[in-house]
Amino acid sequence: MKSSTSVEIDRPIAEVFEYTTNNVAEWSRTVVSDEVIEEKNGGGVGTIFKVVTEENGRPMEFHGIVTEYDPPTRSVVHLKGSMFEIDAAYDFESLDYQRTRVTQHSTVTGKGFLKIVFSLFGWLMVKAGAKAQEAELVNLKRMLEAGEA
Repeated sequence: MKSSTSVEIDRPIAEVFEYTTNNVAEWSRTVVSDEVIEEKNGGGVGTIFKVVTEENGRPMEFHGIVTEYDPPTRSVVHLKGSMFEIDAAYDFESLDYQRTRVTQHSTVTGKGFLKIVFSLFGWLMVKAGAKAQEAELVNLKRMLEAGEA
């Protein structure tokens, strides 16, 4: 299941990149906590971390690794959970000296029974996932532009 969403933020690219990649639990509506387990290359490729999300009161734990890290233009992580895996790529594009476009590309792969559910109802889940992804990026934009970051 794949989805992509973009948002334009009235902040410089370096600031948007740093806040987006290093403060996920602050701006995300689903990430409750994130913890670096083993930092490599200043938080770059090979850094291992743990993320806890919560949806509808149900917590889920993911173990992640940074697979690409090219400040301030791209960051990619791979997350493994008990029910599914997520590849999330963030691309950052400077529109001018004070504006940045952030595009999030996500691929979610179900495990076990969810693999079957995804194949049967994936089209419905893509719509819901894209809407949730958009809400996340709108919240990121709000926080950065309001100076809450």
